[in-house]
Amino acid sequence: MSNEVAILGVGMHPWGKWGKNFVEYGVKAAQDALADAGLDWQDVQFVAGGDTIRNGYPGYVAGATFAQALGWQGAQVASSYGACASGSQAIATARAQILAGLCDVALVVGADTTPKGFFAPTGGGDRSKDPDWLRFRLVGATNPVYFGLWARRRMELFGATEEDFAKVKVKNSRHGAKNPNARYPKAFTMEEVLASPMVSDPLRLLQICATSDGGAALILTSMEFARKHTANPVTIPAVSNVTPKYPNTLIEMPNFSTDSGAGISVPDVPFRPSIAKNAYEQAGLGPEDMDLAEVYDLSSALELDWYEIIGLCKEGEAERLVRDGDTAVGGRIPVNTSGGLGAFGEAIPAQAIAQVCELTWQLRGEAGGRQVEGAKLGITANYGLFGHGSSVIVKR
Repeated sequence: MSNEVAILGVGMHPWGKWGKNFVEYGVKAAQDALADAGLDWQDVQFVAGGDTIRNGYPGYVAGATFAQALGWQGAQVASSYGACASGSQAIATARAQILAGLCDVALVVGADTTPKGFFAPTGGGDRSKDPDWLRFRLVGATNPVYFGLWARRRMELFGATEEDFAKVKVKNSRHGAKNPNARYPKAFTMEEVLASPMVSDPLRLLQICATSDGGAALILTSMEFARKHTANPVTIPAVSNVTPKYPNTLIEMPNFSTDSGAGISVPDVPFRPSIAKNAYEQAGLGPEDMDLAEVYDLSSALELDWYEIIGLCKEGEAERLVRDGDTAVGGRIPVNTSGGLGAFGEAIPAQAIAQVCELTWQLRGEAGGRQVEGAKLGITANYGLFGHGSSVIVKR
């Protein structure tokens, strides 16, 4: 039995700060995806929504919220929340419905309206079992603190420099400048990046992603349905949404001083590398087969970690890839051709879906000035904080 489902349509609401309800962004993305697929809303049998926790009950039940906004027509719904992995979990839910034979056409949609400034815990009161609440109240660490600590770790372990991190930003900004959906469609120079204000040493303002409004959507279908509409559909052969194996030695806020690997042997494959490994195994492919990747660049330094995590190079070799231009359009394995989160900012439920949109445009040859010539296979990588990661392989 094939594990593939087809991507018949993709759509996006541009990222920015628009001051509107998140539902408007999701509806725009969904309508664009339907038009791209050549289908009507009445053709959709299942809606998988990526939840946003900042917008009250409509955000918590995003599948039904978007179905209502598009017009009640009897579709079944599901809603998924997995922090930054919410979109990929929604993709996995829709894919499972299709592969189980329960529907032929599914809409996957995520959208967000974000607050000004850095993300903070929602709600009030003492929540001692909530690690997100704890890292703010006990450690006082906003997201950029976390990003800066990971960057400093990379400098200590592998000799990364501030210039290496700046090169990542410059590369991605060149890509994002050619993306009409990007919030910051500007190509920055090394001098501009290194002259921007220091936010969380060693990371500067232009090396940390913003919080953004935006939306993204996919129309997924069975292969049989897709072949009635196109001869050569883009497909998804693998979706990975994995959790760590015990003992997990990845130190995350607020658990800075814990390491369960101190008294027991660690797994052969650590948690973060297992995210892409699971996807590769599902698809019967490897990192050497990939033509491009979209990864989770909350900071320009974090992108370097992902090169190694998804197998594009060995540990400690990521700096060489960016220095040699391997991960730019025209290089051996372009990464973040969309411009990445540095060009878009975070619209949390839409992020993983937007990554798949970019790979679809690339594999169709529709990416304009950021096009990767001859691209046939791509991979995404995302990470929902506190123990779940995601990866999607897209194929043509």
